[in-house]
Amino acid sequence: MDLYIVRHAWAAERDDAEWPDDDLRPLSKEGRERFARTVDKMASGGISPQVIGVSPLVRCVETAQLLAAGVDGKPEVVSLDQLRPGSDLEGLLRWTARQARGHERIAWVGHAPDVGLLTAALIGLDGGSIHFAKGAAAYVRFDGPPVKGGGELRWLVTAKMLGC
Repeated sequence: MDLYIVRHAWAAERDDAEWPDDDLRPLSKEGRERFARTVDKMASGGISPQVIGVSPLVRCVETAQLLAAGVDGKPEVVSLDQLRPGSDLEGLLRWTARQARGHERIAWVGHAPDVGLLTAALIGLDGGSIHFAKGAAAYVRFDGPPVKGGGELRWLVTAKMLGC
């Protein structure tokens, strides 16, 4: 099973006056444009999730929608409370295992530092973290259902690395 883990793209600056509820803070115009270019590059390199689990915060939903629109197959985007800040790895693994019964390629779109902590745990680095720049994506491969410590990190890519 292939799991892609994505940090949300560049969001509008925090501003309590404009976004008193930070859950509603959207991507910036530049963030949307830059991530769309990043997705184009990743899609040409083979990224093709069949379903995308996403934090319900607006900036993550918008990132997931850009990902879904830019890859083949137009994957379903599913809101998951388990990807809110302070992510629930065990809940994510249960959801992902259910999805893996019908899908070989799954993506999560979440927040830092959670995506780095989740990725580290998936590849057996308990207590470790992997740095994810905004809009970055990692590919973790599992030989069976996703389990903590059972994944192999195949790549981690940033927009800057892709020339975006």
